[in-house]
Amino acid sequence: MPVLTARAITKAYGLRPLFNEATFTIRRGEKAALLGPNGTGKSTLLRVLAGLEPMDGGSIERRRDATILYLPQEPVLDPARSPREIAREGLAAWHAVKERYDAISARLEQGEYDDALLAEHASLGEDIERLGGWSRDHEVDEVLAHLGIRDVERPVGTMSGGEKRRVALARILVAKPDMAIFDEPTNHLDADTISWLEGYLADEFPGAVLLVTHDRYLLDAVATRVLDLEDGRVVEYTKRNDSVGTFEDFLEQKAEQYAHAERVESNRLSFVKKEIEWLRRGPKARSTKQKARIQRAEAAISAEGLRTRGEVELVGLEAGSSRLGGTILELLDVSLELGGRRLVDNFTLRLVKGNRVGIVGPNGIGKTTLLRLVTGELEPTSGKVVRGVQTKFAYFDQARTTLRDDWTVLDNVCEREHSDKVGAGSVTIGDKQMEMRAYLELFLFEGAALRRRVSALSGGERARVALALALKTGANVLLLDEPTNDLDIATLGSLAELIEGWPGCVLVVSHDRYFLDRVVTSILAFEQDGHITQYAGNWDNYCLQKRAREQDAKRERTQSERPRLGLR
Repeated sequence: MPVLTARAITKAYGLRPLFNEATFTIRRGEKAALLGPNGTGKSTLLRVLAGLEPMDGGSIERRRDATILYLPQEPVLDPARSPREIAREGLAAWHAVKERYDAISARLEQGEYDDALLAEHASLGEDIERLGGWSRDHEVDEVLAHLGIRDVERPVGTMSGGEKRRVALARILVAKPDMAIFDEPTNHLDADTISWLEGYLADEFPGAVLLVTHDRYLLDAVATRVLDLEDGRVVEYTKRNDSVGTFEDFLEQKAEQYAHAERVESNRLSFVKKEIEWLRRGPKARSTKQKARIQRAEAAISAEGLRTRGEVELVGLEAGSSRLGGTILELLDVSLELGGRRLVDNFTLRLVKGNRVGIVGPNGIGKTTLLRLVTGELEPTSGKVVRGVQTKFAYFDQARTTLRDDWTVLDNVCEREHSDKVGAGSVTIGDKQMEMRAYLELFLFEGAALRRRVSALSGGERARVALALALKTGANVLLLDEPTNDLDIATLGSLAELIEGWPGCVLVVSHDRYFLDRVVTSILAFEQDGHITQYAGNWDNYCLQKRAREQDAKRERTQSERPRLGLR
């Protein structure tokens, strides 16, 4: 049964079409992913479907009794209210039905019987079952805890943007609407929380889901259908191969589609070439048949060819990395306390060339703080940080604070205002000079896009500008704080290739398990009270080693308890 049906919906900003006559249906209980390059209008499409933004044409049919809730990238919450109060709003419909049911139950117990009252009582009982059952208040604290919100009475006005997103997400999960629309739900979640959300959406959430995500593992585990938004069109891909993940299945189908389009284009070009040769021979007789042939040739010549989308080209920029010295970076017995909390406790790390280190742990535990220690923005409470003479950092921070919102794309990367008037300059990549505009083309900014203000860009476009600014510096050590947030999957692939080939060192804070699996050579895992443990290998290796350590610790506890219990 359809929850929502979009029929030929169209939206444009100025002369720029975002989606044109898009038609698709979301059915009850199905889980769909919306994919597409950054800046193509995915977030706008979600807002249109949620009824928060008008469309230029077409229609949207929503089931009359359906509840549809939307999680934006930056939710607006009442700053004076607590997480528990806001999450409990998700139970508003359930509470209204339950209170009415209890009131009628009391009247019936007092002997007030009539057919209408009994019928309403039975109907309300069915509604309570439909809305999740007879006891639901406990779900509020349970969901908040799963999402890492411990202080449930703290005003949300004192919380970070990431914490507010988790509170807004909790409200939707508690509500269990007929359809949930999520815009990058994994942003600002740690890997363990994402793993829980993945299982919850796949196995427990009863409603339909439409989500924009770059998280490959979440996509594979949750989605069974992909809506691909590109060049203004929405194309549906239904999972057809249960032996592979949803994203892999989607890529295979899209590759087949591109291969077919290339064959069609090759045939068209061959036909055009032959017809041009025939026309140039100037046939004297102009029969009806020949005129039809001319018309076919003209139509083929004027037809739009195969459209290909550019992709971010980061491979090759590693040539701009400066040479490393013998000492790169050493943290020697480093401890750090801030605000009465010990965030780093007696930690030692020595980087050697080729190290690509992933940093993981719960939100707020100190991962970004460690990067700030590395750069020298923070000084350790005890211990020593040694930076090599030739060590040069490029810092990509998750808040994109290096960007000026009131400046254009070109101004930000040139690091001066009005750079289009005074000259954009160049970038040195290895032993080559590259004109700044050509450099920015690698990040898909050219022409009028160079003059767009950063404040008008999508989250993914902002991330690409920040990457362009960080990678032009000639650094040899990359410090990347949540680089995967907001980037589309194609750009993530290009960034992963760059990191894999980086000749220096990389420290990357990330919650993206697929990304960590692909690029890192070791994991630094933040644990309680500032303790940091290093594990060799990628994310999968870390999970295996962590599980083995936990099993060993459990066995040791069991063995130590046996004598106390009088067991042999």
